[in-house]
Amino acid sequence: MKLNKLMQYWEKEFAGQLNEEGYKIKLSVEDAARLEALSEMFPKYPQENLLRDLISSALNEVTSSFPYVAGKEIVARDEEGDPMYADIGPTPKFLNLTRKHLKQINDAKNASAH
Repeated sequence: MKLNKLMQYWEKEFAGQLNEEGYKIKLSVEDAARLEALSEMFPKYPQENLLRDLISSALNEVTSSFPYVAGKEIVARDEEGDPMYADIGPTPKFLNLTRKHLKQINDAKNASAH
């Protein structure tokens, strides 16, 4: 991989901040075996990173699979002039809750820094 591609990969995959709080989870025996298999397949990649990447990927997939539920409020018009309705499905609620928890995490981080 050329250096500029490597830098792009690092920026895409490893940018951002990590939460200081850890999470302890118990896996099913089957999932533990699959994690160990991945660890053996990629021995230079730390198991913690594998878990972080798998959780991030799963969360992205879950959130992108939320159904769009059209509300009554017109929020925009598409390029053909047809109305676009506000989403009243789980996506807006999830995004609002995510922002709320992100603020709480950042506030706690900033409070502990002072």
